[in-house]
Amino acid sequence: MINETLTSGHLTSAIKTLDVEMHGLKDLKHSLAGSDLGRAFERAVELFTSIKGRIIVTGIGKSGHVARKISATFCSTGTSSLFLHPGEASHGDLGVISREDLVFAISWSGTTRELGDIVNFCGLNRIPLVAATANPSGWIGEAADICLALPVVKEACPNELAPTSSTTMQMVLGDALAVALIRARGFSPQNFSAFHPGGQLGASLTTLTQVMGTGDAVPKVTVDATLRSATIEMSRKRYGCTAVVDGNDQLVGAFTDGDLRRSIALHDLDDAIKQHMSPRPVTADPNMLSTDALSLMNENAVSVLFVTDKGKLFGIVHMHDLVKLGIG
Repeated sequence: MINETLTSGHLTSAIKTLDVEMHGLKDLKHSLAGSDLGRAFERAVELFTSIKGRIIVTGIGKSGHVARKISATFCSTGTSSLFLHPGEASHGDLGVISREDLVFAISWSGTTRELGDIVNFCGLNRIPLVAATANPSGWIGEAADICLALPVVKEACPNELAPTSSTTMQMVLGDALAVALIRARGFSPQNFSAFHPGGQLGASLTTLTQVMGTGDAVPKVTVDATLRSATIEMSRKRYGCTAVVDGNDQLVGAFTDGDLRRSIALHDLDDAIKQHMSPRPVTADPNMLSTDALSLMNENAVSVLFVTDKGKLFGIVHMHDLVKLGIG
């Protein structure tokens, strides 16, 4: 049996933790909106977008773990980045920093001695240094070209020792920088897809150009075709329908299994297909995301989309093609 009193104490502790950390984030928001931090943030984003090399992110301890995550977020959103461990940097890995790079150092105290070799290397080689710290008057903040001065907040840890609120603020600051860089660089969903080809995320960012049938795989007949020839073409291909196009390959209609069932018993197979086709089939743009295409199919109760570019038939995609991607 669960001890309800104990459970209540755990939940109280959890809620208090959230309250303390949310208070810290409110302080961060206030600082960004109306103090030197906001101006420093703007300068940092401008510097980040201007460099030709990478953003080398560094930190140690919990700040180091945050730094790894920030670097990974930069990489996945179009900003070349690398995490550099201070200990490894002191034993040869400083060589990964080029003169076209920038160093982003994260230190809550602003006096982290393990960062000394990296900071000194930046000074000696004129490598731009941006620091994020709650102690801008510490030697790391003083050495930085731009110092992102974080507000001092209470840790959620009851002993006020374990980094909790502080690392949350560091993480959110990193996210804010990454999102600002996405906007500054005009990083699109198509760009994002290039860096996330695997898993469900990669599938959701796939465009119809990547999955549609093209060329001879597309069932199509001209507008002067007969019901008979349209039926044969539809049977030859796997989509359960055929496009009807004019002499310029402009899509003018579609003929489906349903259309065939409705017409075959009552009409001559030598009838013109234009008498039996659906004149306004549902179409999609080649650059439409697969997730949006699936939604369009569901909204219109269709299992196939014709892909067109300025009205010209470009390809075809079946719902099964999208489901196989894992986005169903």
